[in-house]
Amino acid sequence: MFRWAEDDLGAGAPPCLESHSQPADGNVYIMYHGTTRAAADQIKKQGFCQSKDGMLGRGVYLSRDLQKASKYPLNLPEEQRVVLRVRVNVGKVIVINHQHHPRQKNWHDQKYGLVYDTAWCPPNCGMVRSGLEEDCVWDPKRIQFIDEIRPQKTYCGSGDPYK
Repeated sequence: MFRWAEDDLGAGAPPCLESHSQPADGNVYIMYHGTTRAAADQIKKQGFCQSKDGMLGRGVYLSRDLQKASKYPLNLPEEQRVVLRVRVNVGKVIVINHQHHPRQKNWHDQKYGLVYDTAWCPPNCGMVRSGLEEDCVWDPKRIQFIDEIRPQKTYCGSGDPYK
């Protein structure tokens, strides 16, 4: 069994709202991105890249919920996962709160109206199977790497954990 530890960033850290609160336009938040160790190394060297597609279309998928990010990649053993902690300037935010939302995949496309920088799926809105919030950021330059969190082995019961 593994646990994911979150450190207190201390005074002066950007606001980190509860994941059930809508990110406010123009604010900076702490978010998390779950990935493989190899991909984490690439991201640290070259920065984030947009995914080509996904539930919200192109963009970088993140969450303010560490438990959500720690589940990714879904089919990878937990000890091989890494979560990157980042600062994100969300810019202009759109709420995508149901499947087949008219802006679900075109929220950054000017020909469909206002252009948004981040799409936010609230928790328990029916968009994400886990019921946890998700964010998609269009421009990777809005994301600043802070550090990496790796799962720590936990042990049940008493005795020597190294036996």
